[in-house]
Amino acid sequence: MFEDITLKCKECGRDFVFTAGEQEFYAEKGFQNQPQRCKECRQARKNAGKAPKELFDAVCAKCGKPARIPFQPSDDRPVYCSECFAAMKAQ
Repeated sequence: MFEDITLKCKECGRDFVFTAGEQEFYAEKGFQNQPQRCKECRQARKNAGKAPKELFDAVCAKCGKPARIPFQPSDDRPVYCSECFAAMKAQ
């Protein structure tokens, strides 16, 4: 029913594909208009007002590798790198 359509981004001027799946999603949500911006420009516009996350340096309590975490580490709780945290969560 739907076919991919190539559109031009009104922000950057690049061509982008409005896929059949995206068109189906738009139809299900009742959206009347096609997107006017490419995915990158939509994402940039969405994040324009947000402050970037502050990351803190820490050392993994399990493997000793450096880790970047989105919260201020405290001495009373261990901090894990993403690999060790994922392994512990999977157990």
